[in-house]
Amino acid sequence: MVITVSLVAVFGLVLYFLLRSGSLSAGSAFTAAGFGFFLASTGAAGPINQMATAIVQAIPNL
Repeated sequence: MVITVSLVAVFGLVLYFLLRSGSLSAGSAFTAAGFGFFLASTGAAGPINQMATAIVQAIPNL
């Protein structure tokens, strides 16, 4: 059984927990930036979507 989850929902959930825990590190900054790009659908969203798709497709090959 395969379950698909929107990356916006995943980034939003991770960002919420990072902000609640008070941890402000490079990981939370990356999560916030990724969430912003996916949510706003800026010009940079296309390459980021392609990179995320490539990473997700590469995971089963590991």
